[in-house]
Amino acid sequence: MVISQVLGTLSVADFLRDYWQKKPVLIRQGVPGFESPLSPEELAGLACEEDVPARLILESAGARPWTLRHGPFTEADFTSLPEDGYSLLITDCEKLIPDLMNLVQHFRFVPDWRIDDLMISYAPPGGSVGAHIDEYDVFLLQGMGRRKWMIEYPPKHSDFVPDLDIRLLQEFEPTEEWVLEPGDMLYLPPGVPHHGVAVDHCMTYSIGFRAPLLHEMAAGVTDRLITDMDQAARYGDPDLQAPANPGALDASSRVKLRAILQSVLDQDDAVLDRFIAETLTERPLDHAGFYPQNDPLDAKALRGEIAHSGDTLMRTPAARLLLVEDEPDSAGGALAVDGQSTLLNAEMLPLARLLVSQVFYDAAELLAATESEAAAELLQKLYADGVVQWQPNLLSV
Repeated sequence: MVISQVLGTLSVADFLRDYWQKKPVLIRQGVPGFESPLSPEELAGLACEEDVPARLILESAGARPWTLRHGPFTEADFTSLPEDGYSLLITDCEKLIPDLMNLVQHFRFVPDWRIDDLMISYAPPGGSVGAHIDEYDVFLLQGMGRRKWMIEYPPKHSDFVPDLDIRLLQEFEPTEEWVLEPGDMLYLPPGVPHHGVAVDHCMTYSIGFRAPLLHEMAAGVTDRLITDMDQAARYGDPDLQAPANPGALDASSRVKLRAILQSVLDQDDAVLDRFIAETLTERPLDHAGFYPQNDPLDAKALRGEIAHSGDTLMRTPAARLLLVEDEPDSAGGALAVDGQSTLLNAEMLPLARLLVSQVFYDAAELLAATESEAAAELLQKLYADGVVQWQPNLLSV
């Protein structure tokens, strides 16, 4: 199936103006005619594989209410499940099955650095994960069957039940409820209490977004500023005079120390922008397994493969890329990839623009953007690092 829209009749401009990070909205047939590209059996099979972030939430069939189990699972784990009262969830599905980026890429009206992952869940009739709150924006797209969603808006409750494996609200008073069918979608901003209950055997596709904690972003940038300093430089005070009180930080010392710290922070905008981009693209440690081991090819051989094999490349879904251009229409800038950046010249910039603007790359456009040696070597480095990979053709999404 070819996806042409994900907001139904709602325009991107209207959605961002009226709803994004403001209030929930139900979008009937946000993805018209959507059919789940995975079956429940295929999702369960994926949950049995090593290094797949899978969870089972058992409402009452575990040792105590709302038991959480982590994968990998076995066939016996699934055959022993009750008929109802459980949910299977797998996060980072687009990283495990790159072709699912055919769906995720349609949500790129929100910047890439805000997109986190695609989670797919399955539940039998009556299955749920309880009433809870997410700290991120999420689109809940119904992929199979029907699910009843209930929300409490404006939010009234935020206290959690103690001593549970998952964070469930102690109180939940729904103000609105809807039954979603395949293709229907519910958008929720952060902090809205919600509860979804499967009406039939159902699958839900959750596109979640990340919002970096400000103290972590500040730490990442300042760490880079500190690393960029002269590591041998020390404080000096050749103009020292005997203090009136040796136990006090005197005014002249405070002025000097403030000036040192301010000089560290007072960087050129381009430097700060580059460090911000590096911080925003840092790769989580548990994402290493999502990168392919591409066959070794030098820059010339890679271009030849693209030109003659009939195959082309895509961005590896786990990879985080951000382009920082010095000025609009400039000939320089930096490409931040997974926490590190490459300074760009005029020959490399067209390739960098192409790489960040698309997910699936056209072979002819790639070849045109890598005619220079510098650009071809940049693409080869990204290929060697697994940041780009050969396009799969696994699913019809």
